[in-house]
Amino acid sequence: MKPNKLITKVLLFAVFAFLKANTSIAQGTDNTDVSKQVSALKPGESNFMMVGLVTFGFVNQNITTTGLSPNKTNSIGDADRYEFSPMFLWRHGDKLLAEFEPSWDGNAIGVNWADVSYYVAPGFIVRGGYLVLPFGTYSKRLAAGWINKLPSDPYGMDMPGSDFGVEVEGGFPLGSMKWSYDIAVSNGFQLNPNGQIAGVGINAINNGKTVTGRLALLPLSNSSLEIGVSGLMGSLATPTGDSNIYNNPMASMYAVDFNFIKNINPVQINIKGQYNISNINKQTYSSPDSSLPKYSFENNASSYFAQLSLRPSKSKNKILRNFELAGRYVNYTTPKQSLWGQNYSEMDICLDYWLSWRTVIKLGYESTKSDGTTSQSVSTGLDGTSTTVNRMIIQFSTEF
Repeated sequence: MKPNKLITKVLLFAVFAFLKANTSIAQGTDNTDVSKQVSALKPGESNFMMVGLVTFGFVNQNITTTGLSPNKTNSIGDADRYEFSPMFLWRHGDKLLAEFEPSWDGNAIGVNWADVSYYVAPGFIVRGGYLVLPFGTYSKRLAAGWINKLPSDPYGMDMPGSDFGVEVEGGFPLGSMKWSYDIAVSNGFQLNPNGQIAGVGINAINNGKTVTGRLALLPLSNSSLEIGVSGLMGSLATPTGDSNIYNNPMASMYAVDFNFIKNINPVQINIKGQYNISNINKQTYSSPDSSLPKYSFENNASSYFAQLSLRPSKSKNKILRNFELAGRYVNYTTPKQSLWGQNYSEMDICLDYWLSWRTVIKLGYESTKSDGTTSQSVSTGLDGTSTTVNRMIIQFSTEF
């Protein structure tokens, strides 16, 4: 080999070795920096999760109304009982949790809640945003399809729903017992010309706010019984142009709820119930018929449900223990002589089969009756209109 070629090869090898060494050092430095950054992120400091629920089924119903021919319909889906609700959760550390749950009922997309919670201390949580108001237990704890043991929600249990506000929630031991609290301050509601109320949303049109709260006691050491009382009070906003016909409108609502679980081998017995009343102070309303004078009515409403379910969860038969039989009675009475006045009652029975603790197939039968009480010319308010609905429902519900 000639000397100049040998020197050239040695120089090229030296340059290559130098570049390789520097590259390795740079990579080592980068890896060290990345390692430091990764180690700085503590496990569990920030987490994102998507969960949610799906409720889907088939409804066949027969509707009979006074003076009209019977109407039979069936639907795959059904807007009153179909729901797809993903829930997005983001948690930062042990203190901060953000929740957002949109919902699609087959017709429109809505939002069940969208809020952020700060866990101040054990038994003390502060929450803000669009939240489910702490009134009773049904709306906040039992309405999800995979939790509800029957295919439908009990009529009249949706008051007062969700609102924009702030909330404090928690609970503490009380000797061998336990108690919990949940209090919220929200934008509240407005009084519409027909006497019904509606949420004012994020753009409150008055300065008044609504206070809602629930206190609950678990008197037994095994927490098998819970008794709760709820209250809501606040001034009502009045839409532009209607304020001159109202006299300081106020709303008040009260509720009592209970939940009891008892195991009598091999059957688990679960009894639930809730009773609501609402009142709007005396007001004068514009008649829907412009030729008639203004009128007034007692703007009071009440609703309740009682529910019993039996499940042989301790049975040795692997199939039998997955069945559950549930029954429920519902009553909802709205103001007589109002445009939405009615006496409503409902009887439900359902056979559930649990595929897992969060997935259920339901076969239900519902019978409802509504007697109209909208008449403004009769003191009793009865208008002679009666509607009966009998429906058969097959439903699938799951949490994902």
